[in-house]
Amino acid sequence: MELNGIQPADGAKHYKRRVGRGIGSGIGKTAGRGHKGQKSRAGGYHKVGFEGGQMPLQRRLPKRGFKSHLLQFNAEVTLASLELLGASDVDMLTLKQAGFVSEKAKVVKVIKTGVISRAVRLSGLNVTAGAKAAIEAAGGSVA
Repeated sequence: MELNGIQPADGAKHYKRRVGRGIGSGIGKTAGRGHKGQKSRAGGYHKVGFEGGQMPLQRRLPKRGFKSHLLQFNAEVTLASLELLGASDVDMLTLKQAGFVSEKAKVVKVIKTGVISRAVRLSGLNVTAGAKAAIEAAGGSVA
């Protein structure tokens, strides 16, 4: 193999079509753009979603729903997570250090999902009625 014999692989490069180069080329005059109209002009084309002046679909449909930006400061912890944590005293700092809630969390609520068998003492956390009953049944307390 010599340097002057190196060629790209078959199909790697393809012929670049040069439009508007005379009648003989087969794609002269209108250069494959047809006759007149917005699509034939240089730089002339509609934006995405444009429907020719008709009210676009995204504006015809009603707006629905709302997502509060304050939700990022709320967090939930399950009874199963408390069981995994293995600490006897649980507060927000403990949960943040263990990675069960995000660092942004300001309000943490314990919900009744899963079971808890160990006694835990909660402080500074919100607790649902069912979760409170389960924690107290396991010998824990909620402050």
